[in-house]
Amino acid sequence: MANKKKNVVSKYTEDWVPIKQIMNGMIQLDSGEYVTGVKVAPKNIFILDKDTQDNVIYNLRNFYNTIDYEFWLIVADRPVDINAYLSQLQILYNNSTSSAIRKLIMQDINKANMFMSAEYSVVDTEYFILFKEKKLEIVQKRIHNLISNLASCSLNATQVSNNDLRMLIDNFFNGGQPTTLGTVMPE
Repeated sequence: MANKKKNVVSKYTEDWVPIKQIMNGMIQLDSGEYVTGVKVAPKNIFILDKDTQDNVIYNLRNFYNTIDYEFWLIVADRPVDINAYLSQLQILYNNSTSSAIRKLIMQDINKANMFMSAEYSVVDTEYFILFKEKKLEIVQKRIHNLISNLASCSLNATQVSNNDLRMLIDNFFNGGQPTTLGTVMPE
């Protein structure tokens, strides 16, 4: 009788996702490849004049056509805590003596509270260009090229951080909820 191996299916995501570690703004996969890229600062080009809009779009089209490797464009929402902003508004409200200014500040407080309600969520929309590569020297060259080429499109970009990558993984696997693996919770 031949030995039969049981297929054990894990109920934990980390057992089947091929991520070895996240460090230095890169996800190292079990295969030895790295996933990294840049985070592009949002810019509303539609408030610019028509010629500037056309120029940015033209430069972006040229930029995308120069990328000769597989890449992913990712748009992700990151939750934002506006409690500090609300506290500052409350201090301004308490320190204001003008009833007109107090009324305006109260309108802002009410609007901020509305955004924090269950109906709405306060998020920052973030934009990423990610790629996968095995050789670290190519990784650094690609990141440098992405940042400089995006600058020629009038866009600011930086290498993704470990927190950015964790947020992206949380968005894909955990519905945006941060993982708490290894976190010690007080009783």
